Amino acid sequence: MAKATLDPTSSIPKVDRCGDLHHRPRVLLGKTGLDGHDRGVKLIARLLRDSGAHVIYSGLWQTPRSLAISARDEDVDVVACSMMSNSHLVLVPRLIEECARLGRPDLVINVGGIIPQEDVPKLLAAGVHRVFHTGTPMEEIVESVREATRPYGDLSTSHPTAVLARRISRAWRGEKVEAPRRRPARVIGITGSPGAGKSTLVAAMAAEHARRGGSLAVIAFDPMSPITGGALLGDRLRVDFNAVDEKVFYRSLAIVGEDYTRLPDLIELIGGAGHETLIVETVGAGQNDVAIRGFVDRTAVVTVPGMGDAVQMDKAGILEIADLFVANKADHAGESKLMRELLDIASGRRIFETVATEGRGVVELLDFLLA
Repeated sequence: MAKATLDPTSSIPKVDRCGDLHHRPRVLLGKTGLDGHDRGVKLIARLLRDSGAHVIYSGLWQTPRSLAISARDEDVDVVACSMMSNSHLVLVPRLIEECARLGRPDLVINVGGIIPQEDVPKLLAAGVHRVFHTGTPMEEIVESVREATRPYGDLSTSHPTAVLARRISRAWRGEKVEAPRRRPARVIGITGSPGAGKSTLVAAMAAEHARRGGSLAVIAFDPMSPITGGALLGDRLRVDFNAVDEKVFYRSLAIVGEDYTRLPDLIELIGGAGHETLIVETVGAGQNDVAIRGFVDRTAVVTVPGMGDAVQMDKAGILEIADLFVANKADHAGESKLMRELLDIASGRRIFETVATEGRGVVELLDFLLA
């Protein structure tokens, strides 16, 4: 019996379905147009992660161009876009055109949503690989991701950003990459406990840097599942790429623990591509997660009110590696107490108060980091 169109997408057991592939599939999930609901796409993101894929979620309100920038910079194997506003015959062809304009005409694009059957041939003729309807079994979606995942090779493009993105993919996998190498003038580490607002802070700095002009690169790490090898890479959704456009090169990567063995290669590839400033955002860190200090020039530790008492502050670990502190969410209760405790341990190190969601304090912080 066929499923009704309102039935939810079926779930599947959490098991690695991608470990036999050349690399973990990288899937970009994007919502284009005016659709303001993301419950369904978040469900698919979790289920793909639980099948061993690395899923980049770019958030709501994406334009074809912003989605294409994300797909290129993240070097994804497949773009999975969805829409519910009956705009697929306009937005999808534009997405395909933007991918070509930005150096990746070869990207596999799958489309989902409420799409009339009579429109499916038009989408396929425009260059869409697969069209999925509401109620599609998850096994079918996972299989489409598997078949889109091919071994990394040289791209048939000379677009410098697309080439950099592919070089990063290969280097992070452990391949030897022949390319210009140079360390950027500034390599800045952003670390701190989960929920401190690191991604929002990086997004605010990226927006301010883009406003000033010049190019900025960001590497954002998220944890890899110890069960399936999958990952949900959600940090880039904090950045409004409709506004910053190509002024920020942003790459999301999954990591096991603090295994930064291949990070030096990535840093030098990014510098060799001409970027003078690189921000490396760590996974939400605990007291012992201090390895990032050995790879960056400056380490900013992001703190928030309520993170612990004075004894926690005095413990050895992550607070010791800070070259500067950021007291984020400065509008929350307990900020004065946090500042007093930071002043007790700072030993002359700078402390910046920020409200990243509003951009407060970001100008001063960025001025200091770029000096």
